[in-house]
Amino acid sequence: MSRVGKLPIEIPKGVKVNLNNSVVEVEGPKGKLTQEIKGDISLNIEDSQVVVECNSQTKQNRSYHGLYRKLLQNMVTGVSNGFSKTLLINGVGYRAELKGKVLALNLGYSNMIEFVINDDVSVNLEGNNKVIISGIDKQKVGQAAAEIRSLRPPEPYKGKGIVYENENLRRKIGKSGVK
Repeated sequence: MSRVGKLPIEIPKGVKVNLNNSVVEVEGPKGKLTQEIKGDISLNIEDSQVVVECNSQTKQNRSYHGLYRKLLQNMVTGVSNGFSKTLLINGVGYRAELKGKVLALNLGYSNMIEFVINDDVSVNLEGNNKVIISGIDKQKVGQAAAEIRSLRPPEPYKGKGIVYENENLRRKIGKSGVK
């Protein structure tokens, strides 16, 4: 039995969890999310808890057990609190500005890069060098952050580029002055 899958999911006040056939709907103060459940997995919705149960012990269903429990936990957290990722832009002249639904990034290339923001996530700026991506779907927030970071990944010598706020970079030493 999955160690992750057997843990119950606490439902906070203001969040509703509904099961229609094999589709789970989670609705809360920040929005609504849906997820289709595959395999022989069942949900027991009680007063303030949801328990995910695996009905057959095939390898595929055991892997679905922990997966759907964690997806459901992320949905409940997303509609109640939301998710956010913070990116820092390091480098001389590197900056970001928000133009409606477009994030314009100057990252040292000859042209500015325009990143179109999806409707499922929101982007805020703190100054010119701090980008905060937030939303209710953890996967979409992480995907948007990864796509923005991939425009100029950090380089190991000077640390220039786009990094996550709590990311540890492994810095390398440059050339030594050997004669």
